[in-house]
Order: sequence, then structure tokens, then C-alpha cells
Amino acid sequence: MYIKQAFKSLHEWWRYLVGFLIIFIASQIGSIPLLIAVMFKVMSNGGNIESIQDPNVMMTVLDSNLTLFLMLLSFAIGLLAIYLVVKYLHRQTFVQLTTSRKKTDWGRVFFGFGLITVTTLVVTTLDYYNNPQDYVLQFDLVPFLILAVIAIIMIPLQTSFEEYLFRGYLMQGIGVLAKNKWLPLIITSVVFGALHLANPEVDKFGNIIMVYYIGTGFFLGIMTLMDEGMELALGFHAGNNLITALLVTADWTVFKTNSVFKDISEPSAGFDVIAPVLILYPIFLLIMAWRYKWRDWSGKLFGKVEEPIVLTEEKTSNPTFIE
Repeated sequence: MYIKQAFKSLHEWWRYLVGFLIIFIASQIGSIPLLIAVMFKVMSNGGNIESIQDPNVMMTVLDSNLTLFLMLLSFAIGLLAIYLVVKYLHRQTFVQLTTSRKKTDWGRVFFGFGLITVTTLVVTTLDYYNNPQDYVLQFDLVPFLILAVIAIIMIPLQTSFEEYLFRGYLMQGIGVLAKNKWLPLIITSVVFGALHLANPEVDKFGNIIMVYYIGTGFFLGIMTLMDEGMELALGFHAGNNLITALLVTADWTVFKTNSVFKDISEPSAGFDVIAPVLILYPIFLLIMAWRYKWRDWSGKLFGKVEEPIVLTEEKTSNPTFIE
């Protein structure tokens, strides 16, 4: 099983604590270039540093493409830190952190990516034709091409960092320590959602948007546990963020980009905010369950995580794991 992969590596509790701290510090170091660039820009224009204490203001000081790149850089450095921590602190292969299969199933990655991409395109197209007054076409070829290059390279790194941290490193770490599956699912989903509290969407919609963020965490966690690997979650998360950055932006989103359209409507904190969690996500899970023949939902989501018995035969240096 996926969480049991951690038993094949060094999995003492202190290693996960040290590893998490290393990953956190590395991601914070990765945010320094953005801060320096903003400070330099403000000071060169004769501004005051105190004027950029508001994160929403800070994100508008630089060109949007440069801001996006520097903002995503911290996630790329954090992903590198996860790789190094897993390899050297836990002596675990990256494949074992990714999946219970012998190798990463890229077909699953692309299926998850395609599922959310097609859905987003269809929903956005229908909304555009039904409510054209809510959109402004702002397509500008050169800025868009620069955005596309940055987004295609950097956004998968950003989403992979979040997936490998929450659905990978912490899911396995908490699972082998708690000896069950429901606790890591709850903790990683709630913390994943809580970390989005600083997003400008929260100011716009209010705390109800946290239902969406935490619900998305549960959705990705359920997907990972049921499929015994992160491939679907990796593809889905990357597709969601990438198509959003390229297709539609708004003044109240965390990604303010040179996308094709700009949403100028006044959003309301109504049912449409939580509709994905209550309607779309269950449909997606049913589609994946049908395609990949998921079984034993109770066992995979709430079952125990038991450490395999290791039998070391005489004159044999390779241990045998008994499930």
C-alpha cells in the first residue's frame, strides 16, 4: 500500500520533524528573491518600504510575469528540498514517495491533468457565452507567450511541491507514526486548506472559501489513498492551476496573469463557491473509481497501517518484507 512505502526507508519520527523544518526553511529562502525585487523596485521609484506591507499591494509592484516567476520560485526550491530530504535523510527513492507501483504511471498523471483541463475549458466556455458581460478579452501575444513559458515550467513545480509535501511526505510520515490512514488524511487536508488563508480570495469571499480549499485537500487525499499513489493528484493539481493561470484572471485572485480573459464580475460567496466540493469532486472520484477499478473504500481510507514483518534469512543480507 502507498503509506506502507515509508516502512522501506528510515522512518523515525524525528526524521520527519527535521525534514519538515528543512523543507519549510528552504521554501522561505526561495521567497527572498521576490522580496528583494519588490524592495528594489519600490526604492528605485522613490517609494516607502512600508507601502508594500500589504501582500496584495506587493504583488502589483512588478510586471505580472516576473511576479509569477519569482512567486513560484520558492515552490521550486521547496520541491528540491523535498527530494534531498527524502533521498539523504530517509534513504527513500522518489518513486516510493510517489506511488506504490514499481514506477510512476504517467498515464495516470495525464488523465488527472486532462480531466480537470477539459472540465475547466467547458465550464468557462459555457459561462463566457451565457455571461459575456463578466469577461474582458485581454489577449496580448507577447506577454501571453512569456506567461505560457513561465507557467508551463513553473506551475507544475509549484503544484508538485504541494502534492509531494502534503499527499506524499506528510501523508506517509503521519501514517506510519499514527498507524492508520484517516488521521493523515484529515491533518494533511485541513493544513493544506489552512495555508491558503493568506490568498486574496479569502478576503473577497470570506471564510466560506475555506470549504473549497479544505475540500480540495480531502479530494486530493482521497484520490491518493484510493489509487495507492500520487499520480492522479499530481496531474489534477497541475492542470487546475495551469489552465486557470492561462485562461482567466481577476483582480482578486492569487494568480494575476496576462491570461486570455479577465473576469470583471463581482463574485458572490454563494453556493457556486462550494459547488465543486459538493458536485464536481464526487463526480471526478466516481469517474476515476470506474476507470481504475477502485475497491475497498473503507479499508483504504480508514484502515490500519501495519508495519511489515521483516524476515532476515541466515546468510542473506537482503531482508524480506511480509505484508
